[in-house]
Amino acid sequence: MRFWWVVIGLWFWCGLALGQSVPLKPLLSSDWMIYQAHRNQLVPYLPEFHDEHQALYQWVTLDKFTNPKIEFAARKELCVFLDNQLIFVADSTARYTLDLSEFLTPGKKYLLSVWHPDQQPNYPSFKVPQEPLASLSAKPNLKYRPLPKQPDMHRSALIFFMVVVGLIYGALRMTFYSDFASIFRWSNFTKLSTLEEGLLAKPIGNWSSILFVLAFAMSFALLIVAIHTNLEDLALLNQLFTATQADLISKILLYSLIIFLFVIFKYLFLRLMGFIFGVGEMVLPQYREFLRTLLGMGIFLPFILLLYLGLWSSIPDVIYWIANLVITTLLVFTMLRTFHTVSKKYSLKNLHLFSYLCATEVIPLMILLKLIVFV
Repeated sequence: MRFWWVVIGLWFWCGLALGQSVPLKPLLSSDWMIYQAHRNQLVPYLPEFHDEHQALYQWVTLDKFTNPKIEFAARKELCVFLDNQLIFVADSTARYTLDLSEFLTPGKKYLLSVWHPDQQPNYPSFKVPQEPLASLSAKPNLKYRPLPKQPDMHRSALIFFMVVVGLIYGALRMTFYSDFASIFRWSNFTKLSTLEEGLLAKPIGNWSSILFVLAFAMSFALLIVAIHTNLEDLALLNQLFTATQADLISKILLYSLIIFLFVIFKYLFLRLMGFIFGVGEMVLPQYREFLRTLLGMGIFLPFILLLYLGLWSSIPDVIYWIANLVITTLLVFTMLRTFHTVSKKYSLKNLHLFSYLCATEVIPLMILLKLIVFV
């Protein structure tokens, strides 16, 4: 009798084991190769030793234990080959999932290569597609998702630039105290009369103005890069500018330059629109309010970045939405504050003036929110 109980128990155990889905091993590994013409052979690619290459290679074999799908981030015109046969071309910068089962014969060895005409492909992004995992609790709606681990280089770069931002703000407070107080003192921030005092009364080309805008641009760029670390997250900007995911420092500097130029050229844009709409007298008060609100609220961005560095590993989703909410609030509040200030000086009952403000504040705001938050 015991023998039959053992047989029945083994039968149930085998049924449960076979009923569970066994995770398939990835088709690709992290070991890539490059072709050296002088040796006429493929050699392992070492990022710290070799220069960047436009083509990377890897041997692949398919069997019943291998997942034939690969997921990767690609820029436009990236090509994937199997045994020198073109099987995929990226039509835009995005993240793709490619099923190679129709191109592979089980048991046969193939040479897979990825190539881009202008730059090295983003080879670290090639991985197995992330499938939703089954719930681990009794609640059917809860999903288990592993927490992403942020690389040490990523955190080190953010901390380094945060120190730089702190030093810039400290130097500005000691060197240009009156200008610093005109922006960051609460009593000055709420008064309409202070638009013609301190930093706001100086031309935008003044050194102190440039340094204040630079500190804000770097703080804003750090937060953007922190919450959007993947290649595809900022696809619209990546279509215009080249910044690889690995080179984090160049990415931070690039976005800092973009934000800095946006703030500076906003004045030229307002001058142009003021000339077109015939409301040139509104340009200076409008830009001063835009600058005061943007710089004044920008002082909180380093604190949000500290929150990100401290709690990202434990509650990444919450920190992600807090950071996006702060960015959205900063941009929307700046627009509303500018509307309010201009409406106190000039009547907005005129549709002509309202159209001018929509063209100079609302439309740029929608573009920024699309580029930064709602990607």
